[in-house]
Amino acid sequence: MGFSDHFSSLAGQYAEFRPSYPDALFVWLAEVAQARKLVWDCGSGGGQASRGLAKHFRSVIATDASRKQIAAAPAHRRITYRVAEVEGLNLDTHSVDMVTAAQAVHWFKLNRFYKKVRHVTKPGGVIAFWCYQFFSLPEQPVIMERVERFKDKVRPYWPPERAYTDAGYRNLPFPFTQEIKSPKFQIEESLDLPHFLGYLRSWSATDLFKKANAGIDPVVDLERELGPLWGRPDEPHKITFPICMRVARL
Repeated sequence: MGFSDHFSSLAGQYAEFRPSYPDALFVWLAEVAQARKLVWDCGSGGGQASRGLAKHFRSVIATDASRKQIAAAPAHRRITYRVAEVEGLNLDTHSVDMVTAAQAVHWFKLNRFYKKVRHVTKPGGVIAFWCYQFFSLPEQPVIMERVERFKDKVRPYWPPERAYTDAGYRNLPFPFTQEIKSPKFQIEESLDLPHFLGYLRSWSATDLFKKANAGIDPVVDLERELGPLWGRPDEPHKITFPICMRVARL
């Protein structure tokens, strides 16, 4: 496989509950690109980043090795979804203006992926990989304390590739010399309690905890703790995710 598949069993939750990226990120990527004809969004999942890219590029090829993830992605006239691993993707040599991977590149077999990137990207084209780190609830420190305990509970079940996102991709092998410094971006969302718990259930660590513990859902105990602290279940609270990027020109 070209990357580790931890999310096929979570495809519906991933598409529904994962956060969206800020428009400013895609505006900046479009400004960096020398052309905006074609972008390859690799490891696209349910198309969260693909839809943002489609606002600024004429065409988006969105690929994921998980058939269930692609099936959960909403249709868009500028996006062509394909079930494909990195090595199996059929794109012409030097045909792509930009390659992106949002919250995904840490799962890839990087040597194979980078070889493919160099093959399909135009000279002067751009590669852009980003991840979001652990969130904060800046106005709810007591709730955040309980969530930190939950994170510690499921932490042993995260795959080792999680270390790349924890480090903000600073430790990601990145053999490109023309690196571009990106602005600082962050995701800001207001989530009610059901949506917040749905997001926690979309974690690979939560899913692996359940599989290792006879189907016990670790979010249930947290839900009991948060109920009295959250307020009304439909009351939204502000949540922020810092975004970390590695960007380069080929």
